[in-house]
Amino acid sequence: MILQYWQKELPFKYPFTISNGRTKTHQPSLVVALSIGNFVGVGEAPAIAYYQITVEQMVADLESKKKMVEKFALTDPERYWHYLHHLFPENPFLVCALDMAAWDLFGRMKGKKLYELWNTAWNNTPVTDYTIGIDSIEKMLSKMQELPWPVYKVKLGTTQDIVIIQALRAATDAVIRVDANAGWTLEEAREKIPQLAELGVEMIEQPLAKDNWDGMKQLYQESVLPLFADESCVFEQDVLHCANHFHGINIKLTKCSGLTPARRMIEKGRELGMKIMMGSMNESSIGAAAVANFLPQLDYVDMDGPLLLCEDMATGLVFDYGSVKLEGTAGLGISIQF
Repeated sequence: MILQYWQKELPFKYPFTISNGRTKTHQPSLVVALSIGNFVGVGEAPAIAYYQITVEQMVADLESKKKMVEKFALTDPERYWHYLHHLFPENPFLVCALDMAAWDLFGRMKGKKLYELWNTAWNNTPVTDYTIGIDSIEKMLSKMQELPWPVYKVKLGTTQDIVIIQALRAATDAVIRVDANAGWTLEEAREKIPQLAELGVEMIEQPLAKDNWDGMKQLYQESVLPLFADESCVFEQDVLHCANHFHGINIKLTKCSGLTPARRMIEKGRELGMKIMMGSMNESSIGAAAVANFLPQLDYVDMDGPLLLCEDMATGLVFDYGSVKLEGTAGLGISIQF
């Protein structure tokens, strides 16, 4: 295989803010390409400060073992993931990008999209939500009205959480989901969740701090709304821990280290009776297309990265009022703009 990579800075349409005042205007990302002959597969990993992994660190790790990345004989992407997992044990983001590229390459060589390789049919696919980041109520309303959508995910974790949802609910009949990004205490969650339920909120993502397991067990037993783990569910081993603390898990490909472990996380979550959501970390259409191939296996999805960004790096991923289509014929189902 031949490895290439690019560093990207993708601007957001609007500054993106979540709880604790974290705001970004650009999304730094690493894009990798693996090629064999005329076949090329691509993968993407956004850098997220919260997880202390930068593009520079991914590039440094990649350069240090570039020849080892290239020398693997790609007969099975799952075997390649295990190889990468041991090659870069401290950098799951980089492993994800390479695993994604390997699956894309493998699918193109086989002439099938990934969901076809996984023996899933393109039906019963959930619509994606569109995320409204924390801002003034006026600007949050403006963002929502600018893009009419069937499902909105609203970032909360402020002193005005209920007022925000009241204002948004007054302006739309669309489904509203809430993502607190670990921004509430147990007491705040107990106070806010019943009020949010009355306002027609569908679900709550990560209400408490990621390590507040005692609080989550109590909230899980009391909550009138489904609770989904995000920051509390990073790697495969976290799925079992989330049982009886959350009603569902939100799997992020970048965090868990790729498509290969994500498939196992879905299987484990189903065994434990949990709902399955897959989320994004502001990826372009490359990373979002990887998520799209999981749609037949999901209950909920948040794959709106390309809608939040001003620039993209691929074509063929089409959004139609929440519904998603892959126009390509193989691999991730997209065409890359190098």
